[in-house]
Amino acid sequence: MQEFLTEINYDELINNHLHGVVVDALKIAAEQGLPGDNHFYITFRTDLPGVEIPQMLKIQYPENMTIVLQHQFSDLEVGTDKFSVVLVFGGVPHRLVIPFVSITYFADPYAKFGLSFNLDNQSRASSLEDMEDEIRESSSDNGTTSAEVISIDSFRKK
Repeated sequence: MQEFLTEINYDELINNHLHGVVVDALKIAAEQGLPGDNHFYITFRTDLPGVEIPQMLKIQYPENMTIVLQHQFSDLEVGTDKFSVVLVFGGVPHRLVIPFVSITYFADPYAKFGLSFNLDNQSRASSLEDMEDEIRESSSDNGTTSAEVISIDSFRKK
């Protein structure tokens, strides 16, 4: 039997539908690659259930992390409740698994498009102002560019 609601949570309804925009954009990238100069910045909570990242990244980014999907990513797979992608960190490829509910920010700077997501209290979400991810870029031994972890401060409206 379905539980009767005492009120409609419009924030939750909006978040659920806006996550669909992220899913659709990722599906396009998975099926045909990123068109033109489009690229994605995705900030997500690293401390939520279902997030799978290398231990070194969990230590470095215990709560929030931003990844860039542009030139150096592979094996992007989009499921119904999460996506996975292979990125290179320190010259070593790693598969990251990111549930859609852990995403706090999604942007395509080329399209001048961005979405912020409010997470409920269970996820212990912090505000975007508390996110202080540093820009990190390193090269692997074979000369290819590694994945970037960037600060989203440059994309905030002042």
